[in-house]
Amino acid sequence: MEKSLRRKLTFSHMFVAIVCVLLISIVANNFLERQFQNYIIQTIERKSNDIVSAIRQQYNLDDEWNSIRIESIGVDALENGFIISVENLEGKIIWDANIYNNGKCESIIEHMAQNMRQKYSNWQGEYKENQYDILSNSQKVGNVKIGYYGPFYYNDNDMLFLDTLNKIIITVGVVSLLIAVILGVIIASGVSRPISRVIDTAENISNGKYDERIKGKSDIKEINKLTTSINHLAKTLQEHEMLQKRLTADVSHELRTPLTTLQSHMEAILDGVWEPTMDRIKSCHEEIIRINRLVSDLEKLSIYEDENFVLHKSQFDISEVIKNIILNFQSQSLDKNIEIEAKCEKQMIFADKDKISQVCINLISNALKYTLQGGKIEVRLDKKKEFIELSVKDNGIGIAESDIPYIFERFYRADKSRNRLTGGAGIGLTITKRIVEAHKGKINVESKVGKGTVFKVILSI
Repeated sequence: MEKSLRRKLTFSHMFVAIVCVLLISIVANNFLERQFQNYIIQTIERKSNDIVSAIRQQYNLDDEWNSIRIESIGVDALENGFIISVENLEGKIIWDANIYNNGKCESIIEHMAQNMRQKYSNWQGEYKENQYDILSNSQKVGNVKIGYYGPFYYNDNDMLFLDTLNKIIITVGVVSLLIAVILGVIIASGVSRPISRVIDTAENISNGKYDERIKGKSDIKEINKLTTSINHLAKTLQEHEMLQKRLTADVSHELRTPLTTLQSHMEAILDGVWEPTMDRIKSCHEEIIRINRLVSDLEKLSIYEDENFVLHKSQFDISEVIKNIILNFQSQSLDKNIEIEAKCEKQMIFADKDKISQVCINLISNALKYTLQGGKIEVRLDKKKEFIELSVKDNGIGIAESDIPYIFERFYRADKSRNRLTGGAGIGLTITKRIVEAHKGKINVESKVGKGTVFKVILSI
């Protein structure tokens, strides 16, 4: 059976509080009771010695006893649970509590026994009697017998003290339990409330409400991290949904234009409006090539995004690869009067040569598309410790800051006009990033509108 986090936390606090209170109560009660027992035993011994000392003072050197004072001491001792009997050296009884009041003696012993049995159900006690010598000038002049219920006993005041102590412990336990329950409810609410908000937001996100966000912060570090993760997830899903919609629109647009052109040309030829001349057939062929190129790019992208994408690495000079690619773009650069400068020294690298070539082609091709007539492109290769940095810099039209986070997404083009002279299908940079990441490298971009763009690729040697 499932239970709410709030209930589990509350019950957990209650359980911990009950266990702690019970343990503290048991330990404290046992400790205090043991100490109290030792105190009672020591008190009995101390009082016995005091009685003996008091009786010793009632003897004078004329071998006479102050029987009246001894009786007063005996009656007082009887009230405290001590039954005394005083004899002289010849064994003659000077004063005996049992003779004085036997009924009271028996009543006191029975009362003490009842107190002890009430406190301890398995108590085994009995009447004990100790004999002490009475000395005068180091000479024995008599003895006193002191009897009590042993091995120790609790009088009414002692029982009242122990009962009060137990009540205090129980009261403290109950108050502690109530405090623990209240704190448990408060803490459980403080923990479960933000989690409930996270759950509600997550459910809304799962239902497609990607604009949902969790507001407010908790004083719990883990909950703040969870909140941040859910908000980031919602933002990412929202962006992916927008990209997916744009992907659908872009694919349909990329296919619709050439297909519409083909359809209109074919219908005009079939209806006899146009003659099937070479120029018109060539125009249709170019549209077919455009569609084929788009499909080829999509196939290539699917290969690069496959989890089983395999690299065929080898040792090669990347500077030679860059220089050969620049030579291949020489015709295009001359047409636009663009200077391509290569600052590349020999650098061996262990990577997939074909894939790295594709990265260089995509970046240089991109720079040529977005650099105006008479512009300049700089391709630079720098070695930095255990990695190299390949940068392709141009002084072209640049990229808006709002577009930079999305330029590596498939079919995304900063050029919203979709001008065929400046933009392709928007897959090249996506492929480039996937190849770089497959090599455990990084690619980033810096750009300012009207000033140019620089792409930097970092690869391990």
